[in-house]
Amino acid sequence: MSDIGNIDIFIKNLKYYMNLNNKTRTDICNDLKLPYTTFAEWYNGNVYPRIDKIELLANYFNIKKSDLIENKRLLLENKQAFPLLGIVKAGYDYLAGENIIGHVNIDKEVPDPENYFALKVTGHSMEPVLYEDDIVVVHRQNDVESGQTAIILIDDEEATVKKVIKYDDYIELIAFNMAYCPPKKLTSKDKFKIIGRVTEARISKIFE
Repeated sequence: MSDIGNIDIFIKNLKYYMNLNNKTRTDICNDLKLPYTTFAEWYNGNVYPRIDKIELLANYFNIKKSDLIENKRLLLENKQAFPLLGIVKAGYDYLAGENIIGHVNIDKEVPDPENYFALKVTGHSMEPVLYEDDIVVVHRQNDVESGQTAIILIDDEEATVKKVIKYDDYIELIAFNMAYCPPKKLTSKDKFKIIGRVTEARISKIFE
């Protein structure tokens, strides 16, 4: 049986992407110029949106229409583990097999497990929150909200884990370790790329 038209699946996916992007009903209505009552009907499962409205929402979240209307909420099992990467560098496929040093599972449902990977932290710039050899779970995406922690590729160096603060014409990469101040400032003239948002961390030294 097709998932298309299944309002329960649509609602679950919609709420997932709202939570993932930290968006409220009011945010979406204001951004997309939608009547609040119309969106509330979709959100509460009273009305299934037209395909053009589904496309509008998909574009808003930078996802495919199928991500909203198909049942992709998979319970992760051992065989659905995310690849654990030793390093991430510019200029080649960082998800290539030779860069995968292991696998990591998380205990929650996600609709797109193929867009997750894990990365081992190197360096000390994120202490005392993240230490060297800690593991962060990352959702692959090319942008994040201001204040979120991301994986950023800069020039031809290895990827860095930093909190991103956005301004009108530049961003700052914030280290949690005050010894690494001031923040690194990046503008459109700099060569950098956001490759994912950190969704959780595994702290290796928490009991030491």
